[in-house]
Amino acid sequence: MAFTKKEKGEMTAQYEKWLNESQAVFILNYTKMNMKEIDAFRGKVRESGSEVHLVKNTLFSRALSAQGYPAGPFFEGTSLVGFAFNDAPALAKTFTDATKGSETIKVKGGFLGKELITDKQIKALADLPPLPVMRGMLLGTISAPASKLVRTLAEPARSLAAVIKAYSEKAGIAA
Repeated sequence: MAFTKKEKGEMTAQYEKWLNESQAVFILNYTKMNMKEIDAFRGKVRESGSEVHLVKNTLFSRALSAQGYPAGPFFEGTSLVGFAFNDAPALAKTFTDATKGSETIKVKGGFLGKELITDKQIKALADLPPLPVMRGMLLGTISAPASKLVRTLAEPARSLAAVIKAYSEKAGIAA
């Protein structure tokens, strides 16, 4: 299907917009996926707050170079590109889950920020816990010293209260 120069310019501008808004970009080879499978995959990607699009390799390569991305060896064959707008590990997990048990569907690589990453690095990113869990772990790590300090400061008063209570109970039994 041939596109006019204007349509190609619009497509390239749209790719550049998605690149500007995304934290990470992952590229998937989707050979032999039918439209039903692609639509199901798109639904899973949307759940993670991201988008996935079929791209024209040449036009997407132009958009990458226009935005200052390094040249990647990804654009052979068919390309399905995922744009992580909020949570890059969630999109990476969706991409790696799609490739499990398939010989024809493979993650080609991608970009984290503007850094080139391999399929193995995307797999490592997918193994990270989800963003809310990571935030909880960070909050626990930050608040642990403060809560330990509060317990340490409250301990002498707690010990004194326990001694007074024991003495009052002993006096109550003796009376």
